[in-house]
Amino acid sequence: METQLPTLFVPHGAPTFALRPGAAGAALVEMAANLPRPRAIVIISPHWDTETPTVGHAKKLGTIHDFNGFPPELYQLHYPATGCPEGAREVAAAIAAGGLPVREVASDGLDHGAWVPLRMMYPDADVPVIPLSLQSHAGPDYAYRLGESLAPLVNKGFLVIGSGNITHNLRDYMIARHNGGTTPSYVRDFPAWLYARLQSSDTEALLGYREKAPGAAQAHPSDEHLLPLYVALGAAGKNAAVHRFHAGINDYVLAMDAYTFTPVH
Repeated sequence: METQLPTLFVPHGAPTFALRPGAAGAALVEMAANLPRPRAIVIISPHWDTETPTVGHAKKLGTIHDFNGFPPELYQLHYPATGCPEGAREVAAAIAAGGLPVREVASDGLDHGAWVPLRMMYPDADVPVIPLSLQSHAGPDYAYRLGESLAPLVNKGFLVIGSGNITHNLRDYMIARHNGGTTPSYVRDFPAWLYARLQSSDTEALLGYREKAPGAAQAHPSDEHLLPLYVALGAAGKNAAVHRFHAGINDYVLAMDAYTFTPVH
């Protein structure tokens, strides 16, 4: 019998999170150390964004440094992940069975939204990785539905990870950096609202967060960094047990909250 795992939403912060993991990084390390070993990891990052759900089936996944202007040592970091072609076929089949279109490609590798947290969680790169793209144009409902299509895989030893941030406003980061590091109130209010809705399994409110949550438009001028949470939530099934295993703020405006969603049968 395959081991059932929770699904995860983890922060990837700014690229410098890889150099300064701090408390959020320590929480990721501890959480991963206490999980059963996955058969493979399915990871969804906002930095691989496509029209149609796309599954990467390459045997080897390179480390993509998809950022500019950061410290030179960041570009020396690599994560030598192994792909999982047979698992990728299962992921694609599950998405198709869920009624969604799907493509398979030999992806170039892992962007920083994927390799930064994985390098902390599985530093030996000894668990195969299957990258899955996000569809930011389609919004929370579609991301949740994509997650639901992955739910059967959770019972087969696949670890579904959504990587993003609970708040993500780069303009406000620049403002905060220049005004002495003041954190806007929404950086605390929005995560608190989200946590409460997750705890009460209020999926309707969560899917309509842009209209219902305090500071939603500031927390997410665009959806893409929150949508991986909906994929992870959908993959855990209805009324999943919610555990926030880290809460904190990095770089003035990035809420680094991290969650496990454990299926309830």
